[in-house]
Amino acid sequence: MSSDSLPPLPQNRIVLGCGQVAVDFLATVASFPNPDDKIRSTSLKVQGGGNAGNASTCAARLGLNPRLISKVSNDSHGKGILEELEADGVDTSFFIVSEEGNSSFTYVIADSQTNTRTCIHTPGYPPLIPEELSQSSLLSALDGVNMVYFDGRHHETALVVAKEAARKNIPILVEAEREREGLDDLLDFATYAICSAKFPQAWTEAPSVPSALISMLLRLPKLKFVVVTLGEEGCIMLERSVNGGSDAEEMDVHCLLESLKLIKDDSKTIPTCISSVETKLSANGIGTITGRLFVGTAEKIPPSELVDTTGAGDAFIGAVLYVSRIHYSQKTLTSNEPRRDVKWYQGMPPEKMLPFAAQVAATGCRALGARTVLPLRTDPRLASFL
Repeated sequence: MSSDSLPPLPQNRIVLGCGQVAVDFLATVASFPNPDDKIRSTSLKVQGGGNAGNASTCAARLGLNPRLISKVSNDSHGKGILEELEADGVDTSFFIVSEEGNSSFTYVIADSQTNTRTCIHTPGYPPLIPEELSQSSLLSALDGVNMVYFDGRHHETALVVAKEAARKNIPILVEAEREREGLDDLLDFATYAICSAKFPQAWTEAPSVPSALISMLLRLPKLKFVVVTLGEEGCIMLERSVNGGSDAEEMDVHCLLESLKLIKDDSKTIPTCISSVETKLSANGIGTITGRLFVGTAEKIPPSELVDTTGAGDAFIGAVLYVSRIHYSQKTLTSNEPRRDVKWYQGMPPEKMLPFAAQVAATGCRALGARTVLPLRTDPRLASFL
C-alpha cells in the first residue's frame, strides 16, 4: 500500500514514553520443559524488548515520532538497545546511560504446543532515579508532546514526568499490567488506562471485569476511558460520558455486556468492534457510571501462522498511541464562567481504534520476538482499518 493512498499523518506526531527497555533472548520450544529436563530450542532470536521500548517502536513504525525516557548501562546490551531503537526512529536522547551495573534482559520461552510464552526477567541496575533527569531535560522531553505513556516501571521518575505533563495538560496513558510499586500514584494522573486481563479485578477487588471497570472510573475521576485486553478474546473498553448523560437509560453493566456479545459477529476473522449507546451503567455494590461500553474482537489467526505472542499488548498500546487522537481539554468560556470538559476527536473513534490496535497486535504475533514483524503504516493488512 503506497503512502499516497493513506490519510495524512497528524501534524503533531510526538509522543513521550517512560518505562522499561531490555534485551530479549527468545527461544521457541516444541513444548515447555518439565523440571530437570534438557531440551533443544527450535529457533532463537536476540532482540530489543521491554514494554515501553516495544510500544515506542510500534508507534514509530506507524509514523509517530516517539521519545523515550529510560536507563541502560554502558554495556553491550545497553548499546544494542539504543542502536535498535534509534534505527526504528525512536528518540533516545533522554536516556540515562550508567557507566556501572547491567542493562535489563529477559529470557523468553515460546511454547509452540500451547502458544504461550514465559518470561524470566533480570532488571537493570542501578535503577533510574528522579535526580538523574534534570528539570531542563524533562521540559525538553515534554516540549511539543501530544501524549505521554507510562508502562509502570521507574515509578519515582515516572511520577515526576506525570506531574509535569499534567501541569501542561498533556494527556497521559498508563499501562496497568499488574500491581506495581507506585502504580496507584501514576493512575491518579491517567487520562487513559490500558490493563491486562487480570489487573482490573486484582486492583479493585470487584467480582467481575465489567464491574471492575466501573470501579476504576469511579476511583479515578480523571480517567476518560479504560481498556482491558483479553488476548484471543479481544478487549472491553468503558468510556466515561463527558456531558453526564442525565437522560440516559440505566442498565446493569453485566446485562449490557452480554447483550453486546450476543450481536457480535463471530464469523469474521478480522477484528471488529460493537458498542452501546450512552448508558447509565450500574454494578451492584459498586456504583454507577454514565458512558459507553465497547466490545472488541481479536483477529482469528490461523494456528499455522501464530508463532509468538510476546509483546502483543505492547503493540496494542503502540497502535492506540497512534490512533487515539481523543483529547479532553479544559476550556474557559469567559473570564467569569467555570471551566468545563470539551471533547473533540481528531482521527479514529473507539469503534475503529480498537480493531486497528487488535490488528497491529495480531500482525506482530506471526514471528518470534515482539518487534520482528511489527507493521509499518503502509502494511496492506492495515489498509482496511485506515
